[in-house]
Formats: sequence, structure tokens, C-alpha cells
Amino acid sequence: QVQLVESGGGLVQPGGSLRLSCAASGSFFRINAMGWYRQAPGKQREWVAHITSSGSTNYADSVKGRFTISRDNTKNTVYLQMNSLKPEDTAVYYCKVNVNLGSDYWGQGTQVTVSS
Repeated sequence: QVQLVESGGGLVQPGGSLRLSCAASGSFFRINAMGWYRQAPGKQREWVAHITSSGSTNYADSVKGRFTISRDNTKNTVYLQMNSLKPEDTAVYYCKVNVNLGSDYWGQGTQVTVSS
């Protein structure tokens, strides 16, 4: 089993920044890709960004240039630095990690609210 603990969400004004963290623990010998998704009220969950084990990154067009995903393999942690936040970024953010031979695990979610 793999446990994911997310942190860093909160309330921020438009134009502000937040940094999300997601730490993995439990039984695994390898973490492959790590990623972030979000789900706004009344909408489907959507992909935000991911990072491969070698550090290659990819972003949804809606966040490109504003969000940065990174990982610290020594801490089994993935981060999402969110800058220039907009009200439409308001959502519950979830991390997802792919471990071992291809099993996916999800975090519990952290609320991000962008409002004045």
C-alpha cells in the first residue's frame, strides 16, 4: 500500500501564489510518474501537470507558464508551485503517483480557493 499526504492548499487572492506538496510513503520500490489533477465544483476532474521519473514535465494549457511541477526523489515528494492564481483555478487539487510496475495511487485532495 501507498499513502499520499497532501498539504499547502488554502485561500489566496487573485494574482497570489501557493505551493502544494504531496509526500508518498508505504510499500513501493520505485516511483514512476507523479502528477497533479484538480476538480472544480460541478466539473469533472482534470489533469494539471505531471513529471516523469527523469524529470520531464508537461502542463495543461490552462496553467502553462504559471504553474511549475517538481519532485524531490529523496523525500518521495512532488510539488506544485502555483503563481498568478486566478479565480478559475479554484478547485480541489489531487496528486497521483504511479509506482512499481504501474499502480496508481491518489491523494486525499487539498482545497485551493482563489478569491478576493
